[in-house]
Amino acid sequence: MEEWDGQVPRPATWWVKAGVAVARFGDALTTGADLVNAAERAVLQALERMDGPADLVCFFVSGVDPEEVTLAGERVMELSGSAITLGCSATGVLGDGRGVEGQGAVSVWGANLPGVELTPFRLDTVVEDGNLAVVGMREPGPADRAGILLTNPYEFPTQGFVRETTAALGGLPLIGGMADGLRGEGSVRLFCDGEVAQNGAIGVLIGGEGVLGTVVSQGCRPVGPHMTVTKAEGNLLLELAGENAYEKLERLVEELSDEDRELAEQGLHVGVAIDEYADQHEQGDFLVRSLVGADPEIGALTIQDMVEVGQTVRFQVRDASTADEDLARRLTEFGAAHAVGAGLLFSCNGRGANLFSRPDHDVLAVQRILGTAPVAGFFAAGEIGPVSGVNHVHGFTACLLAFAP
Repeated sequence: MEEWDGQVPRPATWWVKAGVAVARFGDALTTGADLVNAAERAVLQALERMDGPADLVCFFVSGVDPEEVTLAGERVMELSGSAITLGCSATGVLGDGRGVEGQGAVSVWGANLPGVELTPFRLDTVVEDGNLAVVGMREPGPADRAGILLTNPYEFPTQGFVRETTAALGGLPLIGGMADGLRGEGSVRLFCDGEVAQNGAIGVLIGGEGVLGTVVSQGCRPVGPHMTVTKAEGNLLLELAGENAYEKLERLVEELSDEDRELAEQGLHVGVAIDEYADQHEQGDFLVRSLVGADPEIGALTIQDMVEVGQTVRFQVRDASTADEDLARRLTEFGAAHAVGAGLLFSCNGRGANLFSRPDHDVLAVQRILGTAPVAGFFAAGEIGPVSGVNHVHGFTACLLAFAP
């Protein structure tokens, strides 16, 4: 077994069983103009780093041509043997201790999970009595500990579905992300257990003792006061604390420090309080939503979610320093309670080089703090993860699903 200095990632998670070093997880990330060739190299490298066959193979493909992405995903599934396979297209991927954004790349993560039950599923939408219904969700069994969920955000009602899952699935935590493609709508591909889909959602339920838990870390911090929504229509904020929402925002920006005003000019967001009954609403207490429009004539702000009168909101700015500190703190707390063998990481496409100036910040933080190497995932168009026992869709977060060694 090779020595590890804490800086260079090991090729797999190792532990000793009956005097023999055993590797139960492996990951690999490859790049190249030939995406199918990159897929072959990635899956073979990941599986070669494991002792024994994989039970679960998760993979993520970034490429310009959606058809080539399809072929690459099919090739990974072909070479994964009898493993359950789950993957999607993305604008960037994570694995092997690095991140790659905006170019052809394939990340593959394999796991040998003795005693763990894996149940793949595929979700579609149908119209019933004039309403949109989601069909295909498996009912969790008593042994299920978590579910991975990957969706096409352009046509699947991810936020509405995830909002209902905590109650509908008996509190089962879901983690994952919204897939995307380098050509946006129409370029999303979902891969599940040998099949390819362009719409809906896919996932797998994981039962047994192999899942340790989840970590959700935000990349935004609040600025200004918290405010009650006093008038709203759908995703339009019309009044905050009884005042014109647009004018409220203008005054807020004027009162910000020079540093915060500069961050606000790079992109301002709205945080919707997770717990309305909390005494304070600080960092991590909000679901962050993008502010996508403002209309001074009607005084409205448009955000990427529905909002209701009575909800508490607070404006947010993306802050690399705060995001780094929050991720380190949450990983440290999790690592103090668990020995982690491997992980799947779903990081917002607004993080990476867009926030930290380097695409591998999050994956390196997980490896460094938790002391584990096989971590893979992708840059998502929205992340799925539980907070305080409730499943949510997030923005600008890093969501980790941790596995036991």
